[in-house]
Amino acid sequence: MKMNDDSWQIPKHNLIELKERASKYCVCIPVINEGERIRNQLQRMAEVAKGIDIIIADGGSTDGSLELDFLKSMGVKALLVKTDKGKLSAQLRMGFAYAIREGYEGIVTVDGNNKDSMESIPDFIKELESSADFVQGSRHVPGGQAINTPLIRRLAIKLIHVPVISMLSGFKYSDTTNGFRGHSRRLLLDPRVQPFRDLFDTYELLAYLSVKAPRMGYKVKEIPVIRKYPKTGKTPTKISPLKGNITLLKILLNLALKKYDVKCYVSPITHNREEIE
Repeated sequence: MKMNDDSWQIPKHNLIELKERASKYCVCIPVINEGERIRNQLQRMAEVAKGIDIIIADGGSTDGSLELDFLKSMGVKALLVKTDKGKLSAQLRMGFAYAIREGYEGIVTVDGNNKDSMESIPDFIKELESSADFVQGSRHVPGGQAINTPLIRRLAIKLIHVPVISMLSGFKYSDTTNGFRGHSRRLLLDPRVQPFRDLFDTYELLAYLSVKAPRMGYKVKEIPVIRKYPKTGKTPTKISPLKGNITLLKILLNLALKKYDVKCYVSPITHNREEIE
């Protein structure tokens, strides 16, 4: 698929490449100030996802957890450090753009807080290899596990987020806030999607891709994963109980109003602008 990245809106960032590309697929980890959690996660990944390139999309960590010698020892391919505004969606735009320019056929994303089952990474790649375009990791399908999920989060996912995203997308999801996902190159480069827009700033891109992929006829698959929250102590999340959840509700409303949809695009075949209804 041809790539035209002249109009991509990518956050300003510094790129540090640590090794050459060595795999067909990569794992992109958005992270900021996760301390020992990201270090432990990378050590787990080195054991169960050998040979798969790792890209870290850092939001500007200041805790010293992403020291370069350590990243090299863990086989990390590249570290991208955002120096611009924006949160998770901005980090994902940065990571997706780099991965596409490097020629990867698919990108697995996973949070950098060590909550997820790293041993599931090869399952995502297997699905992408088998022609899936959007692979959603789910705690709620057979084989998946949701361990110590905070009650308010569990209720919000089950009663609000999953029903709304499923209705808007036409695909019956069981887990829609989980950032453990697989994305094909062709999905991200589809001119009807255009994920590289700066209106995707906080958590919009996660919900948007969940809706757009099935709506446009791409093959979507849920696979079982494990997400484990600690029994005690602070919940490892960047979504605050009040402000964060209000933001998620606003995103759902904007999705329903189609505010993120592409209104027109340049056809890769005709090079003419085409209206999208």
